[in-house]
Amino acid sequence: MEIVIVPDAVAQGELAAGAIADLVGRKPDALLGVATGSTPLPVYEALQRRKAQGLDLSRARICQLDEYVGLPVGHPESYREVVRREVLDRLGISDDRFMGPDGSAQDVVAACAAYERTLKAAGGVDLQLLGIGTDGHIGFNEPISSFASRTRVKTLTEQTRVDNARFFDSLDDVPQHVLTQGIGTILEARHLVLLATGESKAEAVALAVEGPLAAIVPASVLQLHPHATVILDEAAAGRLKLADYYRSTYATKPAWQGI
Repeated sequence: MEIVIVPDAVAQGELAAGAIADLVGRKPDALLGVATGSTPLPVYEALQRRKAQGLDLSRARICQLDEYVGLPVGHPESYREVVRREVLDRLGISDDRFMGPDGSAQDVVAACAAYERTLKAAGGVDLQLLGIGTDGHIGFNEPISSFASRTRVKTLTEQTRVDNARFFDSLDDVPQHVLTQGIGTILEARHLVLLATGESKAEAVALAVEGPLAAIVPASVLQLHPHATVILDEAAAGRLKLADYYRSTYATKPAWQGI
C-alpha cells in the first residue's frame, strides 16, 4: 500500500486524474470504477480539464461501485444519475459504455448476480476509485462485512444514512438498503485508489492504514491488495503515526514508478 499526502483536495484530484490519464493512454478502453459523493469530485474536475487539453476518454468504460435500493429510475440521487451527471456527461463518455447494478429491479438479489457477471465479462476493473466512510466502510460495505463478499444487498448503518442525508431533503428520504460491490469484488480491481479528505476521516484512515486487518474497519482490507494507493489531504492524514515517513518515501520515489 502506498500512502500519499498532498496539501489539499485539488492536488488530490490532480494526482488521481493523472493515474487515470496514464492508464487510458496505455489502454483506451480501460474499465474505470467510479465512486460518488463529494470526495471524488476534484478527480472528475481534473479529468475534465485534461479532456479540454486533449485527453480522449470516449473509449473508456465506467462501472458503478454501489446503488440505492428502491429509488425510481431517473431519481436525481440514484447513483446511476449521479454518475451520469458527474462522470459521463462531464467527460464525454456515452451511456452505452456504463455499467451498474439495478437498484430498482424487482429481484435485487438477481440484479447483484447479474452485475457480477457483467464485470467478469468486461474483463474486470482496471482502476477503482474509493472513498472511506467515517466508520471505515468502502463502497457500502459496512463494518463487519466479509472480506470475501460479492455484490449484494446491504443495510446501511444509521451513521452512513446521517452522513448521506445532505444529498436528500431529509434523513427519512435516505434509503435503508443498497446494492454494493462486495469487498471480494473490490479486491479484484487491478489498482485501488482510495481518497480521503478532512479531519472527520482521519481516525478511519489511521485505523485502515496503520491498524490491524479487521472486518470492523472494512477499508483495512486494502493492506492485502498488491496495488493500492491511498491519497490523503493533510487533515485526513492527521492521525497517522508514520506520516513523515510517507512524505519522505513519496518525495524520493522514482518518477518512472507512477502511482
